[in-house]
Amino acid sequence: MKLSTPRWWYERNPKHARITRMLLKPASWLWATATACRIACARPVDVGIPVISVGNLTVGGSGKTPVAREILRLLRTQDINAQALSRGYGGRLEGPVQVNSASHSAADVGDEPLMLAADAPVWIARDRVAGARAAILAGAGALVLDDAHQNMALRKTLSLIVVDGETRAEEWPFGDGSVFPAGPMREPLRAGLERADAVVVLLPADHPAPESDLIALFRELPVFIARLMPVGPPPQGPQVGFAGIAKPWKVERALVAAGCDLKDFAPFPDHANYREEDLVFLRDRAALFDAGLVTTEKDWVRLPPAWRTRVTSWPVVARFDDEAGFVACLIRAAQNPA
Repeated sequence: MKLSTPRWWYERNPKHARITRMLLKPASWLWATATACRIACARPVDVGIPVISVGNLTVGGSGKTPVAREILRLLRTQDINAQALSRGYGGRLEGPVQVNSASHSAADVGDEPLMLAADAPVWIARDRVAGARAAILAGAGALVLDDAHQNMALRKTLSLIVVDGETRAEEWPFGDGSVFPAGPMREPLRAGLERADAVVVLLPADHPAPESDLIALFRELPVFIARLMPVGPPPQGPQVGFAGIAKPWKVERALVAAGCDLKDFAPFPDHANYREEDLVFLRDRAALFDAGLVTTEKDWVRLPPAWRTRVTSWPVVARFDDEAGFVACLIRAAQNPA
């Protein structure tokens, strides 16, 4: 069962669900302790090529996959045969297997690997070491790990933390700092930052510079600013939007900011498997407004093929403000894998 992300997780000063938070605190302590023990006991394997980890400190919603996709693009423009490695969350295949966009579905390999495979070779493997070795045999000169900050199977050359920098008066990327399930954190902030080499703060295209108190949390770590840029404008005419990602409300905001005539928006749980009744509901909702249907690229790849012609995909990409500086950081990692 997939659960929707509680909005109250991200409150700067929690005012809601106080009893729920209190009741969930013991489970949070157990989660944090188990994560810390697993990380401390790990013995990472050195596979002999640069390994760049793209992860986060919260339970989804930071924008790891667009950043991983951009890293793959930047490395490959430097003639480095960078390939992606993912555990294939949501897919049935254990791997190692190379993702084939023509023959694999999201049910096979997960939605995020399918997105990445549009631009570079992608491998999925529950066993990251086996996946890395398969990619190396296929000619990989560097590996980009999607969602791997808490996975210590491989020795990492560069560990990047992606942070959602879109803050508002009532919202904060780390909420009140509580660990799952009482809050959005996978582990305490300080523990996660101690294993990081740099931070990527991801912002909407039209968002101002990140708040200084957010940047101050990262202390001496290098901070790179990236922005989610729409590949094109949203579809014309009235639209009904929907999204099954960790923070669906961000998609709604982005569509409106991009000028979409959004009549209604339906949130779904992260990595939602769209059932026929869900899609019929969306179709009927759009008909009520004489509107089209629009969703994210990540959601579009999870749709049944018969429905893809009825829904417009609105893709976005990550672009760095200081692209040259970020590329230099990647090149240093690629040239000094030890």
